[in-house]
Amino acid sequence: MISYPSRHCTVELQALPSRIGQVRRIVSAQLRYWHLDPLIDRAALGVTELLTNVHLHAQPDKTCTVEIELLLDRLTVSVRDNDPRLPAVADSDTLATCGRGLAMVAAVSESWGVRPDGDCGKVVWFTLPAPPASRGSGARTPRRTAVAVEEPVRRFAEVGARVDLRRPERAPARSVVAG
Repeated sequence: MISYPSRHCTVELQALPSRIGQVRRIVSAQLRYWHLDPLIDRAALGVTELLTNVHLHAQPDKTCTVEIELLLDRLTVSVRDNDPRLPAVADSDTLATCGRGLAMVAAVSESWGVRPDGDCGKVVWFTLPAPPASRGSGARTPRRTAVAVEEPVRRFAEVGARVDLRRPERAPARSVVAG
């Protein structure tokens, strides 16, 4: 029996500067909903850096998926894109204004990494430890009955209209939230 079920949120978007701010607000709101307020600043900074890397470097397009998942005592934030090239932490000057994104992610997270995603993409992720209050009765958990029954994950309808990937400037951020 799993006493604290997984919580999961997925957002698909074009990694454009205006969309990055929207996703940062979505991630912050989701963490507030899960009572993970102490993680908001670090998660928002990390997702901003990863999405900025997609915007600046990903080829052939800027399409990506952001996933956040709370599983037991660990929050994992990941960004999946369609560029198979793996990023590396750059040695940069302490006064540099760019090239420090992954170093910042490494500094604010418990762990981070990158893995290939099939033949044409990658996933860059980082983890944050969940505060003790979110592991117990403080987090919103389903009501328990005498018999433990595993329920299927509920999916909410997509927000907004369909996205035309050929016109990225008009592509809205879409969110599918479960949990």
